[in-house]
Amino acid sequence: MLLLIAGVGWLIGYWQVLLFWLPLGLAALFSVALVGTIVIVKYGMHPTERIPADKKNLDAFDLMRSRHSCRSFQSRNLTAEHHAELMEAVRFHSQQNLQLGEQSVRFEYVSAALTVWPVVGAHEFLVAIAPRDYNRLSIIDVGRSLQKIVLHATPMGLATCWIGPGADNKSIVQHLGNQFDPIKDHVICVCAIGYESMYKPLFIRFFKKITQKRRSLSELFFTDPSFKSPLDTESKPYSDYGRCYEVCQWSPSSYNGQTTRCAAVTGKSGGQEKLIRFDFCASTNSRYYAAVALGIWCANWETGCAALNRRGHLAVLSTEERATESVPELPRYDVSWIID
Repeated sequence: MLLLIAGVGWLIGYWQVLLFWLPLGLAALFSVALVGTIVIVKYGMHPTERIPADKKNLDAFDLMRSRHSCRSFQSRNLTAEHHAELMEAVRFHSQQNLQLGEQSVRFEYVSAALTVWPVVGAHEFLVAIAPRDYNRLSIIDVGRSLQKIVLHATPMGLATCWIGPGADNKSIVQHLGNQFDPIKDHVICVCAIGYESMYKPLFIRFFKKITQKRRSLSELFFTDPSFKSPLDTESKPYSDYGRCYEVCQWSPSSYNGQTTRCAAVTGKSGGQEKLIRFDFCASTNSRYYAAVALGIWCANWETGCAALNRRGHLAVLSTEERATESVPELPRYDVSWIID
């Protein structure tokens, strides 16, 4: 387009600096960047990069905030030690007794260059698989369990990237082979895992900038299920949960949609108003990606509560247990954090 503008400017013969030289110069710069990207990123013609340092010195909150979606990976494979530790985390967090739902979810390791976007250089993945028959709790379990695996991988110095709509399902199923049964299984998403590369295409740098913005806490946390009264996270007793709100605010979601909402619920105890639980729900009718995002949110919330020693557990409550008769129902109730 810049070359076309320059061509038109050359034909017109007026305002040459603005209509010819400026677009021509920009076109030349972008051309150099394109050639450089192809040579450096696609064909890997650059110095060998070091394995990134671990992040084991960070506390739970700084660790969750430091984690970001990696869009460019080194060509090297995971070391044997890192691969073994990662797969042990996969085995642990896939246990049925740790899930919210009654159906099993699993994560298959694939070492292949799957067709994914917008990520370059990724060649090691965890593929999240749920039962073919739709069950919302299973989808939430995918997000929750895989995020806990991601949070285990982050202090090891491993980079990760959640990929949902940007993954080609045919490519995934082909490389899974007999690890996938189309009658029983459903691929929900994939997570690229590896070592982050400092060499990134311009379009990836641009994509990262436009996905960095987050909604304010007042748009995510509320004191009522109708979502009209924002939660004052700095006042008692809500302030007891410190940075738990922040790490949920920055939890990954498809296209940074931030579709999870929270309503704090209080009740009478000993004649005093007391915080008894937090209800989590999705703000859209998305059957898959909003549910995965809610599971990721739950994992961050649990990790934060554990770091602060705020005892509680996740549970799915009935309408009667939530006592929602006197207040508007949540748009789509999913799960609650019950304070022990």
